[in-house]
Amino acid sequence: MENICYFRPKWVGSPVTNNEKTTPKVNERRGKNSKKKGEVDPVEVYCRVRPLDNPNDSCCVKPLSTTVVQLIPPENSLAVARNGQIKEYQFTFQYIFDEYTSQKAVFDYVACPLVDDLIKGKNGLLFTYGITSSGKTYTMTGTPKDQGILPRCLDVLFNSISGVQAKKYVFKSDKMNGFEVQSEADAMIERQKRDIMPGITTPKTPTANRRGNFGDQERISDPTILTSVDDDNQYAVFVSYIEIYNNYVYDLLEELPYDPITGYKPPQTKILRTDSSDCMYVMNCVEVEITSPEEAFEVLFKGQKRRKVAHTALNAESSRSHSIFNIRLVQAPLDPRGEEVLQDPDKICVSQLSLVDLAGSERTHRTKNAGDRLKEAGNINQSLMALRNCIEILRENQKNNSNKMVPYRDSKLTHLFKNYFDGEGKVRMVVCVNPKGEEFDETIVRFLI
Repeated sequence: MENICYFRPKWVGSPVTNNEKTTPKVNERRGKNSKKKGEVDPVEVYCRVRPLDNPNDSCCVKPLSTTVVQLIPPENSLAVARNGQIKEYQFTFQYIFDEYTSQKAVFDYVACPLVDDLIKGKNGLLFTYGITSSGKTYTMTGTPKDQGILPRCLDVLFNSISGVQAKKYVFKSDKMNGFEVQSEADAMIERQKRDIMPGITTPKTPTANRRGNFGDQERISDPTILTSVDDDNQYAVFVSYIEIYNNYVYDLLEELPYDPITGYKPPQTKILRTDSSDCMYVMNCVEVEITSPEEAFEVLFKGQKRRKVAHTALNAESSRSHSIFNIRLVQAPLDPRGEEVLQDPDKICVSQLSLVDLAGSERTHRTKNAGDRLKEAGNINQSLMALRNCIEILRENQKNNSNKMVPYRDSKLTHLFKNYFDGEGKVRMVVCVNPKGEEFDETIVRFLI
């Protein structure tokens, strides 16, 4: 029996209550934990319909409004063959972006508020989900002239903190998911040391594939500037990039040991741990301090080159893993003289925005998978099923004020984001849909049991 990820109408297709629309109050910055006890952000699920490759193709998806979408099976679908009749299905989302919606509009509506929260010291988590070829990676990464969510998040973040960025290495990792502040003198010594020693900075990687590598192409950046920055604080940005493949965690930025005879050694799996604030993190994961979007793209491209992809019957470069790009913003106030960052660990605030490009859910009879591809597909669908279960229970707890146990330990994907399922941070998902008629059966099985 195949492992299939279903999305039940009770959270994808349920009406949104007034409470779920309410924007929570901005918390005071209180070090590592910016949430107040009992305050819970709603889970928000959006839908994006990609354009048809060929306008003459049959279409099975029709947005009826900005919140309701209708799925209509074509005559040759399995659903019609079983029932002998055409049954239409309707689902309700937080918001529906039709095929004419721009990348900018999707970012402004879904992701820009998460960047604003990041600056305010709050955590955010955003997934793109859908079947293979539904537009997940395009929505997340985009093209140089039409950027997706991830590069726009970086643009807007650096636009906003320009002028209040701390000098490099003022904030230093404590190797346990936290940060400490160095004096300006110590930071200057480290800058000189790292400038002189080779191999410390992240090397540029060759221009590569369709997966969003901008390479040398000129890109159009997002000019948005957010005004939630505290001018009395100094800010630093750190990024990491991991993938979850066959339910194992790998660091896409880790420098692999090289043997002259056997070549590069395979990457080692990473362990999930909890820090002093009971937050989950990937132990010994490479985290790079960046001072501009361009530096972040170098890190991104390096990781993308290592990401697990493979050829399937549906996609020449199908993602075989879930990729997670983490942006952490560290901020702390200046000393009374306004010259250096205050060296008080209790004043440091760390917030995180995790951008997750989920591998495409798929059924093996269409992808013709076998061997390793079949095993990968099974693990992909099992992890997506675990994610669906966690989000369903989380939304049920929020709507009914209940306290059901969220089964986040069922998968590394959900275990890593345990804190969000405990209600500590805003969770958003963009469900990407391919409206082509022949994709109806693949699409509807993700929504219904």
